[in-house]
Amino acid sequence: MENAQEKTISQWNLDGSHSQADFAVRHMMISTVKGTFEKIRGTLTGEPTDLENAKVDIRIETGSVSTRDDKRDEHLKSQDFFYVEKYPEMKFVSKKIKKKGKEDFEITGDLTIRDVTKEVTLTGPLEGPIKDPYGFERFGVSTEGSIDRSQWGLKWNSALETGGVMVGDKVKISVNIEAVRKK
Repeated sequence: MENAQEKTISQWNLDGSHSQADFAVRHMMISTVKGTFEKIRGTLTGEPTDLENAKVDIRIETGSVSTRDDKRDEHLKSQDFFYVEKYPEMKFVSKKIKKKGKEDFEITGDLTIRDVTKEVTLTGPLEGPIKDPYGFERFGVSTEGSIDRSQWGLKWNSALETGGVMVGDKVKISVNIEAVRKK
């Protein structure tokens, strides 16, 4: 007879209407353009109270990119950037989650854009868990980091007559998720 109890591993689904992935990049070396991906989904397997032993898997539809400019969005969807026809999603899969203070965490994982996978680290706080008015358990995580887009093959650019380039290589990213425990 076995005395040890099996530990149940919880599954949490991202609430797509309360989660988003945003980016900001320098434009013509004088301003910053911001955008968002409107379609994001994913799961967290584990417990928010024990996040260091959890696994995160996030999928972002590249065709849902929005910068509030249709012409620019179409260019971002082209072969010059995300090539959504061939690569309809990008993904982030955690490898290690480390507590950094009372609420902050460092999440290291593999980010795949197009057919290139590189390790990135995002940092930010965990909020919750809480019980919503409908009886569901929820928690939130707001993370930030930056990448060099050229490392993922996103190299399109145009030289400016006055020096510099049209689009900066450094891209600031932020991913804000709200997750609901799967019943």
